[in-house]
Amino acid sequence: MRLSRLLIVLIVFALCIPAQAQQPKKVPRIGYLAPGSPSAASENVKGFRKGLWELGYVEGKTIVIEYRYAERL
Repeated sequence: MRLSRLLIVLIVFALCIPAQAQQPKKVPRIGYLAPGSPSAASENVKGFRKGLWELGYVEGKTIVIEYRYAERL
């Protein structure tokens, strides 16, 4: 009798606790806008990536970079 009451209390308690799903970690996003073409800005992009890497950011894992070039303006 005691065991069944304890079991019922535990089941009710377990059902009362809301399940919390883990939220996906938001990855920071940076926009890189450069005048000209991608080939003209390649050295600047390398330096930009290197600086981020030195700060501990890894492109595609801890940060997302969106590149845009104004070559057609």
